[in-house]
Amino acid sequence: MAEETAEVFDDLYLGLRAGGALRKQRRGEALTTEEQEALGRWQRLSTARKIAALGAFAFGTFGLGFTLGGLVFGRWRKPKTS
Repeated sequence: MAEETAEVFDDLYLGLRAGGALRKQRRGEALTTEEQEALGRWQRLSTARKIAALGAFAFGTFGLGFTLGGLVFGRWRKPKTS
């Protein structure tokens, strides 16, 4: 189980690096060797692992936003009295 968790984080990090390289490539900028390697590794990754990495990113982002929003707005908002 811990090995699979580590792989998801590795895939997530790889996806972030590949996304940056892809954005840089679209703008016509030259890629470094590390960026080319990250892009190649991301393209060779299976579809299931890509979906798991993107899903983990989306779930983490939503969870963090939901938690912070609840903490911030939950304290400042006064309960309505009916």
